[in-house]
Amino acid sequence: MTRETETALENLVRIGTVTWTDPVKRVARVKFQDADLPSGLLHVLANRAYVPDYEVPQRTEYEQGGSGDPAFENHKHDLIIKPWMPKVNAIVLCLYLPVWNGDGFILGEIGALGDLRQWADQ
Repeated sequence: MTRETETALENLVRIGTVTWTDPVKRVARVKFQDADLPSGLLHVLANRAYVPDYEVPQRTEYEQGGSGDPAFENHKHDLIIKPWMPKVNAIVLCLYLPVWNGDGFILGEIGALGDLRQWADQ
């Protein structure tokens, strides 16, 4: 196997830190430890299951009313569902297509930076 092939294979799967996101276009940029610049745009996979709207309290259950007061009538709340997006500073697992300048994808979040350092030391 040539060194060029080995380098290409080594860079197919990478771990990095999210530096920027665009939830509308579902893309993000990631900084890898061995690179001075952030990555190009990486597509974020549409993972299932979906999560509630970001940083907003959500309720899905039916509320049983009581006491006869209109403010406490039986009611329910709408739930806004959006696909997961990594947040800035999240540690993510990335996969690149095995071609020169191939597209890359964010597969998911690994955990906190401290968790990654502990994992890398093993």
